[in-house]
Amino acid sequence: MLEINSRMARGRIPIMAAGALVLAAGTLAGCGDAGATITRLTVGSPGRDPYTLAANTDQVKVAARPARGGTKDGDAPGLYGGTRRISSCDQRRLVAFLQANPAKARAWAGVQGIPASDIPRYVSRLTPVLLRTDTLVTNHGYRDGGATSESAVLQAGMGVLVNGYGVPAVKCNCGNPLTAPEGKINTSNARYSGRKWPGFEKRNVTRIRPRDSRKGTIMVFVLVDPGATMGFERPRATTGGDDGPPQPLPATETEPAGGTPSDSPAPIDSGDGSSGSPAPGDGSPAPGSPEPGISDPGSPAPGSPGPEISQPGVSPGGEPGTGTATGTGDDGSGGTGTEGTGGAGTPGDEPQSPVISMAPPGGSAGPSPAL
Repeated sequence: MLEINSRMARGRIPIMAAGALVLAAGTLAGCGDAGATITRLTVGSPGRDPYTLAANTDQVKVAARPARGGTKDGDAPGLYGGTRRISSCDQRRLVAFLQANPAKARAWAGVQGIPASDIPRYVSRLTPVLLRTDTLVTNHGYRDGGATSESAVLQAGMGVLVNGYGVPAVKCNCGNPLTAPEGKINTSNARYSGRKWPGFEKRNVTRIRPRDSRKGTIMVFVLVDPGATMGFERPRATTGGDDGPPQPLPATETEPAGGTPSDSPAPIDSGDGSSGSPAPGDGSPAPGSPEPGISDPGSPAPGSPGPEISQPGVSPGGEPGTGTATGTGDDGSGGTGTEGTGGAGTPGDEPQSPVISMAPPGGSAGPSPAL
């Protein structure tokens, strides 16, 4: 800029031309997110560099939330889901795993901005829920003694733990800490890697904004069951045992498909093949078919037991309102697609970390519980 001004002063650059250069420089500065890459992570996929592996934490099928895409508040009724009186994301076992692995505990706590000794208190204040929208986050794994970081979109149905302001803080099927996505990322211009699921559209990728801190932390989350047949309340920092009785669905569930306008515009799909129909050769299943290794809740014959799940992190589903699911943040405390090239989320790519069960201790035999 100084060079431009100097040359203008000497009369070597016409004023209009100089103005065009300044405008171009400003335009380029505003395109810092053009090269961003977002990894898609399907239900049941731990992704790259998991801290651990946990079974029965995700729900195969979750009814789509009408209000999705753009930015949503963390305390919005119906933003999250779950199975009433059930949670399969076991915070105590996550804490025990981290305490038994001090190096991982230090890296995990560093992402959350807390000392490792504070992990038990921090995790105890989280609430297990299911994502009801494909959700943009920053996913932090563990490799070579330290934390890794990547932008990721988590498929609806994935179990997470949310903090007191309604922001995802832990990915249950691998224990990875989560933080808000980088503010500069534009989901419509970014490139995408990893397995694409039926129904994925960039315009429906949702950012979650923390509840206004002036209101204090969330006391009760209003959740929706996986089949979207009822709502119910879950007090913050509880795991299902204190869930309220069934209640009518939140008003957002009766809105037309696409929902109401969000506080920030929903990104526009750039038509690069990232919509619901799989791109040729990307290895994605046909629309309506389940991911390999994940059973479809509607597939078993009536009265027959559900099939076993061979992929970590996924429980078989059931009838609407009884399907299995998962979930587990602290309260003290934002182009063209590269499709289906075997990125994170493709079964078989993950390192073999110790597997911990996220089933609630003392559970009875039978189908794996869900959130």
